[in-house]
Amino acid sequence: MDAYTGIALANAAVALVSGISSVVGMARPALAVPDEGQINAGTMFFAYAYGARAVPLSIVMLILLAVGARSGLAPILVVAGLAQIGDAVIGAGRRNWPMAVSCVGLAAVHLLSAWWVAGQ
Repeated sequence: MDAYTGIALANAAVALVSGISSVVGMARPALAVPDEGQINAGTMFFAYAYGARAVPLSIVMLILLAVGARSGLAPILVVAGLAQIGDAVIGAGRRNWPMAVSCVGLAAVHLLSAWWVAGQ
């Protein structure tokens, strides 16, 4: 397997995790609320706002990776990486450390991949 294929597979996996997570969050927003928390309009807003960003971003990334559109890939990887950093900040602010740490890891995949793709 060449480097681009490895990067494409890693980023496709990250895009799928993000996109599927957002759909699950919209369907079951209680998963994002601590045990004692209540589902309210704010919870629903957050779940749908996350989905409105994550689903299209994931779809665009998967399409670019599938067709091998290297020229458009680096910018979308940067946007996706920055979105993951934003998610990490949200997770840290809510003291949801698994979310914060996983989002930092997902951001690293996207941002390091963008750096590699831009250098090719």
